[in-house]
Amino acid sequence: MRKKSWGLLALAAGLLLGGFLPRADAETTEPAGTPPAVEEPEVVSEAATLIDSETGTVLYAKNADEQLYPASITKIVTGIIALENTKPDEIVTVSKEARNEDGTRIYLEEGEQLPMGKLLYGMLMNSGNDAATAVAEHIDGSKEKFAERMNQFVQDKIGTTSTHFVNPSGLPDPAQVTTAADMAKIASYAMKNETFRKIVSTKTMPWDGQVWKSELVNHNRMLWDYEGANGVKNGYTTEAGNTLVTSAVRDGMELIVVVLQAPGNQQAYDDTRKLLDYGFAAFAKQTVISAGQTFEVQDGAEPVQWQADQALTAVVRKDETPEATVRPDGQVTLRTKFGDQPIGRLTAKVEQKTAKDVHASSVGSQLDSTSDSGGSTMQKVVWYVWLFQLLLFALWFRLKLKRRRRY
Repeated sequence: MRKKSWGLLALAAGLLLGGFLPRADAETTEPAGTPPAVEEPEVVSEAATLIDSETGTVLYAKNADEQLYPASITKIVTGIIALENTKPDEIVTVSKEARNEDGTRIYLEEGEQLPMGKLLYGMLMNSGNDAATAVAEHIDGSKEKFAERMNQFVQDKIGTTSTHFVNPSGLPDPAQVTTAADMAKIASYAMKNETFRKIVSTKTMPWDGQVWKSELVNHNRMLWDYEGANGVKNGYTTEAGNTLVTSAVRDGMELIVVVLQAPGNQQAYDDTRKLLDYGFAAFAKQTVISAGQTFEVQDGAEPVQWQADQALTAVVRKDETPEATVRPDGQVTLRTKFGDQPIGRLTAKVEQKTAKDVHASSVGSQLDSTSDSGGSTMQKVVWYVWLFQLLLFALWFRLKLKRRRRY
């Protein structure tokens, strides 16, 4: 009887520990293999940056805040302003000043009339300075007045800090300056306009002007030479050197590269290709905050709670765990080597809850995904240990009763 009781005890313990307690392979997963680190490329351009187009997160920067001459990438601003303030079928009449503009042209004639939409193709694909002047004069009467609009637009609507324009085309002027960081913001903003995206991704287009009948060929070679390239604009003057803004899409990520003052045309393309290759190899889009997650943050003496209506994603290094912070105003920032960068905002404020119902304000996606399961697992273990002790006591008590009956 004693052997039978102890056998029953061992069987019960085995069932309890083996069948009821959480299995190690179900609750604990081996960490995924860390991908090999991808080194940042060496670029020869004076300034360069790489960003995620959706959030503006900086992934690479070299002298990104240095003021340099933009050359024809200026026309990105002229184009997006025109798209937001005119209609494609508006008729533009070419002035004498536009007709005689310096630099690259699409050979407009004085008095020639074209729809705004067609003019923008000539400006953004073929980099026509005459087209840029015609656009500016149509909107504001003069290049100078239009330049004032450009400056207000990029500062107030896009948030640039070190860019100043004096003409709509990018012709040399000591006061016409920008930075790689500002131009990346400008390009990201412009690429959110579907018509702009269509124009800058067009490779060729027939051109039937009053005196020039030809085919427009987009000057941006990346459209032909790089998989996923879909824009944006190149430029060159002796003073500016080669400038290039490029957008490319792969694996659901759209990246933007800006290079300024490259020593040559080929170097500008080589630097851009290196940075895009680096971006797609080293970074991936990850979910930083899941839909429905709730956060409590301290706003002075009072806690404020926010809930994510939808998942919030960001482009982060594949070999790193993203670390995000929710601010009292609902802004979510991602910690990177370039500092804390905003990646989005939570929109739903929720009623005050107890501390057990909310997450901490500073979170990493890996911690968020495991914190609940870790807490519940510990709670289960405590209950199972308590039940196991209760079972042992019951078996011991039964064994003791049988011994008394025996004697």
